Amino acid sequence: MTRSDDNPGGADAGGRKPRRAVRPKDAASLILWRDGPNGTEVLMGRRHRDMRFMPGVLVFPGGRVDLADYHARPMSDLSPTTRRMLEISARPTQAEALCACAIRELHEEAGLVMGRIEGRRDSLFPDFAPLHYLTRAITPADRPMRFHARFLVAEAKHAKGEIRGSGELEEVRFFALSELHAQPLAKITGMILEEFSVWLALSPQARARRKLISIQGRDSRRPERA
Repeated sequence: MTRSDDNPGGADAGGRKPRRAVRPKDAASLILWRDGPNGTEVLMGRRHRDMRFMPGVLVFPGGRVDLADYHARPMSDLSPTTRRMLEISARPTQAEALCACAIRELHEEAGLVMGRIEGRRDSLFPDFAPLHYLTRAITPADRPMRFHARFLVAEAKHAKGEIRGSGELEEVRFFALSELHAQPLAKITGMILEEFSVWLALSPQARARRKLISIQGRDSRRPERA
């Protein structure tokens, strides 16, 4: 379930520094994209303007991993490439939970379903096959709220339903990459968008072979070790 402190997009917020480093919580965000009249568009939402930290800032749908994500029953398998990239920093079961989290948060925060919903309890069966791995980011150690967030990518044609906002996000819609320079963004979100633009320009073959990086600290891009 979505919580006001749940989305990794709020991790750049200030606040009182902890006495000792807080252990990062596993989290996942999904970059849903499509071709639009003004170029590539990505689905984002605006953090509620009444929030204490970073009100009005645009973020991707996402949040921390819940225990239920480990018990999700996917309707398709992860691609070998996506699994390999996720498992650089996650155990196999953890990798699948991260993907389930990203798809669940897409549904909770934007109303879109990647997979199918069945049963009296509206159980979500996530569709893992369309997911691609982009990168990961770890909130600086001096922040009171920290995430170890994995960023996944999927084309919008794989999601069904009508976009709607949530209690946390407002103005959920597709934003053209060309208009985001005029929008309030957290620094980490800008860095993720840069990584996405590079990924988007590559061929499918080059995407699978590319050298991965992680983002740690304030703005440190570190090469991954497979």
